[in-house]
Amino acid sequence: MLQIATWKRLVIWGLVLLGLYFASPNGFYDRVETHNDAVATIETTGTTPELEADRSAWPDWAPNALVNLGLDLRGGAHLLAEVQVEDVYEARMDGFWPEIRNALRDERATIGTIRRQDSDPAELRVIISKPEALPQAIEIVRGLAQPVVSLSGVGSTDIEVNAGREGEFVVTLSEAERVATDDRTIQQSLEIIRRRVDEVGTREPTIQRQGDTRILIQVPGIGSASELKEIIGKTAKLTFHPVVSRTTDAATTPGPRNVLYPSLDDEGVFYVLEQTPVVTGEQLNDAQPAFDQNGQPAVNFRFNVSGARLFCDYTGANVGAPFAIVLDEEVISAPRINEQICGGSGIISGNFSIEESTNLAVLLRAGALPAELTYVEERTIGPELGQDSIDAGKIASMVAFAAVLIFMVASYGWFGVIANVALILNVGMIFGLLSMIGATLTLPGIAGIVLTIGMAVDANVLVFERIREELKAGRGPARAIELGYEKALSAILDANITTFITAVILFIMGSGPVRGFSVTLGLGILTSVFTAIFLTRLMVVIWFERKRPRNFEIKGIRMAPQGRVFDFFKRSIATLGASGLAMVASVLLFFVIGLNFGIDFRGGTTIRTESTQAVDVGSYRDALTPLALGDISIVQVNDVNFRADQHVSQIRIEAQEGQEAITPETMTLIEQALAQVDPAITFPSVESVGPKVSGELVTTAVLAVVAAIAAVLVYIWLRFEWQFSLGAVAALVHDVVLTIGIFSLLGIKFDLAIIAALLTIVGYSLNDTVVVFDRVRENLRRYKKMDLKEVLNLSINETLARTMMTSVTTLLALIALYVLGGDVIRGFVFAMIWGVIVGTYSSIFVASAILLRLGVKRDWSKPDASAGNQFANVDA
Repeated sequence: MLQIATWKRLVIWGLVLLGLYFASPNGFYDRVETHNDAVATIETTGTTPELEADRSAWPDWAPNALVNLGLDLRGGAHLLAEVQVEDVYEARMDGFWPEIRNALRDERATIGTIRRQDSDPAELRVIISKPEALPQAIEIVRGLAQPVVSLSGVGSTDIEVNAGREGEFVVTLSEAERVATDDRTIQQSLEIIRRRVDEVGTREPTIQRQGDTRILIQVPGIGSASELKEIIGKTAKLTFHPVVSRTTDAATTPGPRNVLYPSLDDEGVFYVLEQTPVVTGEQLNDAQPAFDQNGQPAVNFRFNVSGARLFCDYTGANVGAPFAIVLDEEVISAPRINEQICGGSGIISGNFSIEESTNLAVLLRAGALPAELTYVEERTIGPELGQDSIDAGKIASMVAFAAVLIFMVASYGWFGVIANVALILNVGMIFGLLSMIGATLTLPGIAGIVLTIGMAVDANVLVFERIREELKAGRGPARAIELGYEKALSAILDANITTFITAVILFIMGSGPVRGFSVTLGLGILTSVFTAIFLTRLMVVIWFERKRPRNFEIKGIRMAPQGRVFDFFKRSIATLGASGLAMVASVLLFFVIGLNFGIDFRGGTTIRTESTQAVDVGSYRDALTPLALGDISIVQVNDVNFRADQHVSQIRIEAQEGQEAITPETMTLIEQALAQVDPAITFPSVESVGPKVSGELVTTAVLAVVAAIAAVLVYIWLRFEWQFSLGAVAALVHDVVLTIGIFSLLGIKFDLAIIAALLTIVGYSLNDTVVVFDRVRENLRRYKKMDLKEVLNLSINETLARTMMTSVTTLLALIALYVLGGDVIRGFVFAMIWGVIVGTYSSIFVASAILLRLGVKRDWSKPDASAGNQFANVDA
C-alpha cells in the first residue's frame, strides 16, 4: 500500500528541519561571525558596551555554528611544518651528561677519570681511564634509567647503555623512549604553535598533526606565509651561558664542549660559550615588551622558582664574569655580572624595533619550541583573491542550480517540482551537516556541492523513470508509484555506495582542498539518498492522498526516444577498438609529451600576480633572471570574469636546491625585482611545495586511485559477480587513462585537485555502470531464456533515459562552474566535464561489451528481494 505511518512522517520532516536549523546561521554569516567573536573576547578579556552590542547581533539561544571558509575563500596562510625531532635527542643527551658525571664521580677511585667524547648528536660517549672498571661504570649509569612514560612503552626504560671502544660506554635513548619523545615533541610543538597563533588574535586557525612528524597550520586572514613564519617559525630558544672568550675570527675553534655563536648586534663579533646552559627559557614565567633605561625597545622577563634560584646561585658565584643571553644560537647581549641577581627577573635589550620586541615577548611567553621546524609546504592566498573566489562560486552555484531546476521541471512536470523542492532542502541539509561537524569549505568543496546538485537528481530520475515504465505497463497510479520506488532502490543504493567509497578514500588519503571536496561530496551523497528515498516519496504520497488521481502521466521532455530500441552491440568491435586505440594514444601522449605537473607533484613555487598594468612577460623574465632561480615559467592568465583593469599572470619557479619551501628572503627579492618593472603589481597568492612533499604526493595520489578502483572492484564482485566487476573496472581504467591523455594533449596543469577530479570520475563512471548492471541483473532473472546480448541491449535501452538525464543535469552544473567559477579551479572542473562524457560512454560501450565477452551466470537461485524488503520498512 502507498502509505507512510505518521511517526515516520514526523521523523522525516524532523530530520529535514533539524538540518535547516543548523544551516540557518550561514544565511546571516557576518552577523553570526560578529556575535561569535564578541562572545569569545568577552570570555577572555571581559565585557564592554561595544562587545555587548556585537554579541546582540545574533540571539544567544540560536545555533551559531558556521561553515568555516577555507583559505582559498577567505585568504590567509598555510604552512606544513616538519618537526626535526632529532634535535630533541641531542638535548636529552646533553641533559644526561651532568647526571652521569655526578653519579660516576663518587666512584672515581675505582673507575678513574671521566671524560665525555665527541659523538653523534643522538648518543653520549663517555671514556674512563680504568678500562677494567667499565662493567661497573655501565651498571651505575644503567641505574639512572627511568621507566618510559607512555602506554606503548610500559615495562621499558628510557636509556640503553652499551660498551663501546676500550674503556668507553655509549648511552642512547631506547626505541620506546624515542617513540614517546617524538610524540611528546609533536604535542608540545602543537601546543606552543597554538599559543603563539592565539596570542595575535587570529580567527579559526587550524593547527593539527599530520603524519608522524608534521604539523599543518592554516590561519585565515593573515597577510602572508612569511608573516605567519615570523610568529611561529622561530624556536625562540632562550638560554643563558657562561662566556669563555670573545673573538672576531669566525674560524675560531671553540674547543670541546664549547660553542661559537655570533653576536646579534655587533656584526663580525663572535662569542665562545660553554655548550651547556645554566638557565633556559623553559624556566621563564612571563615575558613582556618594555623599554630599557635608554628608552629603547626591550623585553622584561621573569623566571619561575627553580630558574630564579639557579640564576641567583650562578650570578653570586661569578660576579665580574660576562654572561651571555642567547636566542636561537645568536648572542643578544653579554653583560658583565656586577652583583648577585636574586629577584628572578631581568631585561633583554638589543637593537629591537617595537614590533620585534613585541613578537619576541610573544614567542618567549608561549614557550620555546622543543625542536626546529622545517617548512616543506607553504601557501598564501590574498583576501582579495578569496573574495573573488567566493563571488565566482556564488554566481556559478546559482546559475547551475537554476539550470538544473528548470531542466527538471521541463522533464518531469509536477514531479520535477517535487524533486526541485527536495533538491533545495538537500543543499540546506548539506550546509547543516557541514556546520554541525565544523567542516571547512574550500573552492573544490564548492565544486563538490555543485556536483552534488547535478548528481542529486539522479536518484529521483531513477525513481521517476521507473514510475513511467510501470504506468506504461498498465499499472494503476498507486501501484506504479510504489513499484517505482521499490525497484529503483537497489540501483540507488549500489550507485551511491560506490561513489561514497571513492569519497571515503579521497578523505583518508587526500589532504587540504582534496579533503574538503571529499567531505562535501560524501555528505552530499548521504543527503541525496535520504531526500530521494524518503523525502520525495513522502511528498509524492501527500500529493497522491490529496489528489487521488485515477490515472496520470509524468509529462515532460524525454532524453531518449520512446519505443525505439538501439542495438548498442552492432558495432561493438569498432567501439572497443576505438576505445583501445584512444587508450594507447593516451599512454603514448603521457610518455612522449608528459603531464604538465603542478608544484604539488614536481615541487617549486607558484606566484600569482595582479596589476592594473598589462602583463609584460618578457620584462618580468628579464627582472627575475639576475636572481638565478633556475627554470622560470611565466604565463598570462585570461578570464572572462576579470575586470577590465585586472591583469593576471602565473609565475612558476623550480624548487631551489637545499630548500624545502621558498624562503622569505627569496620572496622579498622576487617582489622587489618585479616591482621595479611594474610598481602596481601585487601578489595575491604564493604556493610553495618542497621536493620531499611533492614526491610523497605523487605516491599518495597513485595509491588513492588504485585503492579506489580496488575497493570498487571488491564491492561490485560481492554485490554482483566477478564478470560484472571486471567490466566495471575496465570502464574505470578506460576513463582514467583517457583523462590523463587529454591532459597531456592540452597541457592543462595536473595537480592535487585533478586527482580529486579523477577519483570523482571514478565515482561517476561507477554510478552509471552500476545502474546499467543493476537492470541487467534484474532482466537476467526475468528473462531466463533470452540471449545475453539481447538482455544487455534491453537493459541499456531501459536505463538510457536516466543515463542521459543524469549526464545532462550534471553537465549543466559543471559547465556553469567552468564558465563562471574563475580560472583557479578551471582545470579541476574541465577534468570532471571530460569525465562525465567519457564515463557515460564507457558505461554503455565498454563495461557492457566486456561483460558480453566474459559471459555471465544466467540464473541466480532466488531473485534478490533485498530491495523490496529494505524499502518495505518505509511503509506503514
